Amino acid sequence: MGVVIDGCPAGVEISASDIQEALDRRRPGQSAITTPRNEADQVEILSGVFEGKSLGSPISLLIANTDQKSKDYSHIKDAYRPSHADFTYQKKYGIRDYRGGGRASARETVGRVAAGAIALKLLKTTMPLKVQAFVSSISGIQVRRSYTELDLSLTDSNIVRCPDEVIAKQMIALIEEAKSAGDSLGGIITCVVSGCEVGLGEPVFNKLEAQLAKAMLSIPAVKGFEIGSGFGGTLLKGSEHNDAFIKDGDKIGTRTNNSGGIQGGISNGMDIYFRVAFKPTATIMQKQASVNKSGEEITLEVKGRHDPCVLPRAVPIVEAMTNLVLADLYLQQKLSKI
Repeated sequence: MGVVIDGCPAGVEISASDIQEALDRRRPGQSAITTPRNEADQVEILSGVFEGKSLGSPISLLIANTDQKSKDYSHIKDAYRPSHADFTYQKKYGIRDYRGGGRASARETVGRVAAGAIALKLLKTTMPLKVQAFVSSISGIQVRRSYTELDLSLTDSNIVRCPDEVIAKQMIALIEEAKSAGDSLGGIITCVVSGCEVGLGEPVFNKLEAQLAKAMLSIPAVKGFEIGSGFGGTLLKGSEHNDAFIKDGDKIGTRTNNSGGIQGGISNGMDIYFRVAFKPTATIMQKQASVNKSGEEITLEVKGRHDPCVLPRAVPIVEAMTNLVLADLYLQQKLSKI
């Protein structure tokens, strides 16, 4: 897998270890509730960085696949797996690589995470930014407390990446149960951005929340996005939902944050928070009815090594896509005024 990052300014301090730390949180084979595929996901910087700093030219990174087993997919080369991209890719292009899903595979997200690590390095040169995502729901098990009541530093203290230890244990047990049954589970990841400067986001079509929504919905398995009060805000009156402005020292803030840190499509300096819904992993270890390329009805039973729940490994992906959106809009903001 590779990624080319264009538009990164010169002079940003970048090392392979910065990128590797992010990749290690996404890589396969982390725990008993993820795929047993064992990839080191070791990153190699091919170009764009010299003596530890970006050159301003495109940055090219390479992450080798070392534990691939293409033969695991030979039995489905003519079959359309339920809820996969097999059918749509075949119809769109007239040809497809059945050995793992190709561009529809979540394997491609390794490039997003690597690029996101560099975007975060850029952002941290100018603002005290923190981007923290965590698993807030797995199937029917969910964190009931607001993110403001949680210690987000505990997110990586357990294998499901939920900062509520009690809820985390319940989530892990539920995933293990689904895995034993050859089934899969979905859930929700919450992401919180603190320390973001005021002014990021472009009016009308490139609003900050619009760019975040597009980025999150581009992640494999994502089916929903809501920001701030989200759908819950529809139950409130305007008098209840409006965020009143207050003076906090030398800064202007808001008493509440139903807007999710964004007003008029532009960051207002408050925490940006949103939720991303992931469907259950499409590949399950159960027999399923399907059809093949010839249109014949078949019974399909897949093989291979797959996540019974993608959410623990998706946390760094959500963070990476957030970093990339903010970095793009930060650079655009530099052109907004003299």
